[in-house]
Amino acid sequence: QVQLVESGGRLVQAGGSLRLSCAASGRTFSSYVMGWFRQAPGKEREFVGTINWSGGSTYYVDSVKGRFTISRDNAKNTMYLQMNSLKPEDTAVYYCAADYSSTWPQRSLREYDYWGQGTQVTVSS
Repeated sequence: QVQLVESGGRLVQAGGSLRLSCAASGRTFSSYVMGWFRQAPGKEREFVGTINWSGGSTYYVDSVKGRFTISRDNAKNTMYLQMNSLKPEDTAVYYCAADYSSTWPQRSLREYDYWGQGTQVTVSS
């Protein structure tokens, strides 16, 4: 069992930057593949990116490549999402998720076992 808590979401202007955090507690954080997802109003939750157990590899959806960076600090049981050059279409509730898996990358919501409560990111034009 692992508990996840996101933080860092807020209102930001287009072109700005924001860093989200996902703090984990419970079982060994480094045993989990971690991912970020987002859900805009009226839309399905979508995959943003994922990071492997050590943090040495990341994978992103095309729409955020070159703008978003996922990292993790296993000593602090925390994952991060650095978001640069934000666009209004990035507005969504952002969720972190954990997958106790031996396979990476994991892009499907169904693969993830644990979820945070979400943090709202709003990008104004």
